[in-house]
Amino acid sequence: MRTVVYTGPTLAPDQVAEALPGAAVRPPVARGDVLGERWSPGDTAVIIDGYYRERLSVGHKELLWLLGEGVTVIGAASMGALRAAELSPYGMRGVGDVFDFYVSGAIDGDDEVAIVHGPAEVGYPASTVAMVNIRYGCREGARSGHIPAELGMRIVRTAKDRPFSHRTWPDLAQALGADALPALRTLERMIASGEWDRKRLDALAALRAVGESPPETTTEAHRSMGTGPAQVLRWRSRREYAPGRWMSDLDVLDAARLYWTGYPELHERVLTELLTEFAGERGLAAYLDAGLGVEEAVPPALTGWLTAAERAGLPVAEQYKRVMLRVWPLWKSFDWRPAVLAELRESGRWEEWTDLVAQADEAAEQAIGRLVVPPPAYCGKLFLRHWGGDPVEMARRGFTGFADLGRTVRRYFALDVRRR
Repeated sequence: MRTVVYTGPTLAPDQVAEALPGAAVRPPVARGDVLGERWSPGDTAVIIDGYYRERLSVGHKELLWLLGEGVTVIGAASMGALRAAELSPYGMRGVGDVFDFYVSGAIDGDDEVAIVHGPAEVGYPASTVAMVNIRYGCREGARSGHIPAELGMRIVRTAKDRPFSHRTWPDLAQALGADALPALRTLERMIASGEWDRKRLDALAALRAVGESPPETTTEAHRSMGTGPAQVLRWRSRREYAPGRWMSDLDVLDAARLYWTGYPELHERVLTELLTEFAGERGLAAYLDAGLGVEEAVPPALTGWLTAAERAGLPVAEQYKRVMLRVWPLWKSFDWRPAVLAELRESGRWEEWTDLVAQADEAAEQAIGRLVVPPPAYCGKLFLRHWGGDPVEMARRGFTGFADLGRTVRRYFALDVRRR
């Protein structure tokens, strides 16, 4: 079992190592980061810091998926406290005062924990102060007699009225006037020392909470929230192949599905092997009979999944098998893509399809401002001409309809236009 801590401005790696030896430290969490990590049941993810401007913020469904995988997810201090307040009913654990502030409704804005900071290379130096630290510091200052209560309230109001990117000590000093300078200096000094740094205190409390018994969760509820194996595979295999350009293994698979004439045969062979595994000792024929209720002829409602040649020349059992393969995404929750990817990697043509994705991205970038890409359904109908116009060809490649096909081919629209 291992622990992964996502932090940056709030806690430095050496502070994590001191408080929780052996923990792996990752940068502030962003969309896709937890999906790209390798997890096992019993692991722990501690979410402290996270992005939400420079990069997309970590998604709720990603964290629900993580819980469904049997991983304990703890949130505190910053983005972690915010997500824990939202997901605590589903099993995410919140730790510390900031989490309690959000849960109680005392605070409700993202800006309460947001700060502006520098890059990782220089240790994420903060250039602004977090609103929750100002609140906590003024409260502690009033309690200890270091800051007059009324002045503390004025400091809080003044800071809250400003955008989080302008909550700097010089800006606050200018807005509050000379009479507030001694209190501001005290506040700055005590937060910098860590004694009134509520985010840091909560982050350390979260590290101490690792290993404590988590609340009971419902695994299936997390799995039903929309984050599936394909999304995990996409993030785990995603790589930046050129500055600002990204590609995953599923993108390479899509290129083969669209442009390789031999793909339908490979698709059918791999899915048939999967069906045979599902059938087990019953045999494929009995499995098909149980799944579709095989009759003497394929009902008219299902013949649309077959080509004219297949309807005329294939035995009924084989027709049923092909129907089942082609409606797979509609009836079978098991994802066929990892199995097909394994075959494609052994085909000797992986680099060809990788290059095709890169060509499509290059063409799309050059066409910016000069070419309008149609909506997905229309793109799908246009692309069908590659396959002779027969809608069955979509199903032979694992697409469920024009919109599904179109969402994939929009990436290649500029390339197709350039080629024609």
